[in-house]
Amino acid sequence: MGNMADITAIILTKNEEINIRDCILSIKEVCKRIVVIDSFSTDRTIEIAESLGAEVYQNKFINYAKQYIYGVEVANIQTVWTLRIDADERLTTESAAELASIVNMNMNTDINGIVLRFKKNFLGRDLYHGGVYPWKKMNAYKTRYGSIEDRSMDEHIVLSQGKVVHMKKDSLHYDFKNIEYWINKHNWYSSRETVDYFDNLNESKSKTDLDLKTWFKMKFYYKLPMGVRARLYYVYRYYVRLGFLDGKEGQIYAFLQAYWYRYLVDVKIFECEKMETRYEGVGELK
Repeated sequence: MGNMADITAIILTKNEEINIRDCILSIKEVCKRIVVIDSFSTDRTIEIAESLGAEVYQNKFINYAKQYIYGVEVANIQTVWTLRIDADERLTTESAAELASIVNMNMNTDINGIVLRFKKNFLGRDLYHGGVYPWKKMNAYKTRYGSIEDRSMDEHIVLSQGKVVHMKKDSLHYDFKNIEYWINKHNWYSSRETVDYFDNLNESKSKTDLDLKTWFKMKFYYKLPMGVRARLYYVYRYYVRLGFLDGKEGQIYAFLQAYWYRYLVDVKIFECEKMETRYEGVGELK
């Protein structure tokens, strides 16, 4: 208990019995409070979470951002810090200790956000190249200064003021269960990305209103021809960012990300434009 910090963790779940135990155990000695927001799981997710001391609330899923906003509201967080963590993410012993140390040293400073770094595992292999390592997210923030963007895809925690520090120790990201699940999940992601594309296109947001990644996609990536941009994305990930150094798994990952996922987004955008319609609602991953 020596590493306990003034943190409330929020975890969004739907049928995560495979992951939820390891996720909670990885943060249990660091976080004072663990809150699970479940979208009506039909497996043992709730049972496992409650057995490990987590509070569980259920709410109908619309998208990640709205579900997280609901979680913040229903939890009525009183801790100085909040940790956003997914069920397929884990702190390691080293990253948990580092997180607790940063939190405890910055209770009364202008450091209001902490960027965690994750190592991805795909087909049983840790990926260190192709631009996916380290995968960074500002997951921890002072409760009073942080909020989540209300958008369909690539939602981020943003701060109203203060500085951010970056952790040095890796945490783990295990979003891969099997190829069928990965394909279904990224098909769902592609629909969310399509909604987000039209939201950003129609609202004509400025660079200051968008994160750098989204701004680049809207101003440059989507200006390229549909077939060309997926091909260039593969070349960038696999050759320029050295994805080939991750072996066969790295090749499969780069190929699926470019020629399947990114191209699928393009096809859905094309379909909407041709049919003069748009994706209005995505639902949740089944």
